Amino acid sequence: MGANNGKQYGSEGKGSSSISSDVSSSTDHTPTQAQKNVATSEDSDLSMRTLSTPSPALICPPNLPGFQNGRGSSTSSSSITGETVAMVHSPPPTRLTHPLIRLASRPQKEQASIERLPDQCMVQIFSFLPTNQLCRCARVCRRWYNLAWDPRLWRTIRLTGETINVDRALKVLTRRLCQDTPNVCLMLETVTVSGCRRLTDRGLYTIAQCCPELRRLEVSGCYNISNEAVFDVVSLCPNLEHLDVSGCSKVTCISLTREASIKLSPLHGKQISIRYLDMTDCFVLEDEGLHTIAAHCTQLTHLYLRRCVRLTDEGLRYLMIYCTSIKELSVSDCRFVSDFGLREIAKLEARLRYLSIAHCGRVTDVGIRYVAKYCSKLRYLNARGCEGITDHGVEYLAKNCTKLKSLDIGKCPLVSDTGLECLALNCFNLKRLSLKSCESITGQGLQIVAANCFDLQMLNVQDCEVSVEALRFVKRHCKRCVIEHTNPAFF
Repeated sequence: MGANNGKQYGSEGKGSSSISSDVSSSTDHTPTQAQKNVATSEDSDLSMRTLSTPSPALICPPNLPGFQNGRGSSTSSSSITGETVAMVHSPPPTRLTHPLIRLASRPQKEQASIERLPDQCMVQIFSFLPTNQLCRCARVCRRWYNLAWDPRLWRTIRLTGETINVDRALKVLTRRLCQDTPNVCLMLETVTVSGCRRLTDRGLYTIAQCCPELRRLEVSGCYNISNEAVFDVVSLCPNLEHLDVSGCSKVTCISLTREASIKLSPLHGKQISIRYLDMTDCFVLEDEGLHTIAAHCTQLTHLYLRRCVRLTDEGLRYLMIYCTSIKELSVSDCRFVSDFGLREIAKLEARLRYLSIAHCGRVTDVGIRYVAKYCSKLRYLNARGCEGITDHGVEYLAKNCTKLKSLDIGKCPLVSDTGLECLALNCFNLKRLSLKSCESITGQGLQIVAANCFDLQMLNVQDCEVSVEALRFVKRHCKRCVIEHTNPAFF
């Protein structure tokens, strides 16, 4: 492969070296100088130190068209079997100079149209490319190499895929981005590696060491990372505001490392600047862990704890003591949360705008009354599957939360047309309403809703006994409404 790359770029002599490393192993294949036209193998780190110019990283599957030699042909002598590869190359020369290649010179007037674009336009085009494609562009020519590594394009790194060796990829990319500021990537603010199952604590440690200006980190579905790696990130990245660790089953807490806590001044305290935290599907999170999170992340405004099945009302009590600025909260499928937990949530008062308590089977009208009484500016409520909610709870909610825009009370069999009537006469701004599997709902209740909520945009009445005439009535009065139903006669 090294010889082929040499032919492609016309590189020769000591000034051109190309490193192709399989991210799944520690052995890297490095081509020799173009004079001998013979490929050899040596350690990638040693080879990278010999480069006079730090080289870009190409992260892409080997079986994609155009991966090898830039023409889609597979002529490499190294065997790579379905593994994502990180390739590191020195900047290509300005023109082809290999003595064996004879190319007819193209007149300047026949220059490719894309080459006529100014640098500013090219950088704007490159800004829409994902990380792996941007690295590919850096291999086209010297001009594209310089443009592809423009600092403005590297505020974000996005890597996806189950086979990619993210630890190696992050190491190579951060090394290249630290060229002008040794050991520090000052421009990098966002790292998204969601779904990369091969990400480990080593990769997160690389981010923590090299990216002090990091503001957003998304590692959802990366179930191999642990508490220690997360502690390193939040301790060494003081500006981190957005953290998504959903699906990371080993994460049980968010806190500072012991070293970071010791170094902090008493004036600073042990605070973390995270405002957005998603811990969905962190099954082992318990009340004590939530207590620690609340004590350290007092600036939280968005918190999602879906399917954290070990949480109870006690954990919500800790949360409300420290995090008084929460605007959005989800405790869906937390089966131990009851009316007492909603009483604690109600302490957020008018600051709370979004609340999801779906499938919290212990919630009844009592808990809904607490929320409705104190959280008057609530805009979104998801109470699907809370079978203890009746028309009385819906009525109290409608009279106190008049600015409600989205309500999901599906699978609440005790809600009937009476509750819908109160809702329609008080919440005129309602845009989304889900009544899926509400057995007591009829067409009369839907007609009252349609006659008063003209801005309704989505109505879910699947598995409800609703007539075709009622559905047509809704469509006539709410022309922009999308109706989800299971009535084959209505279309």
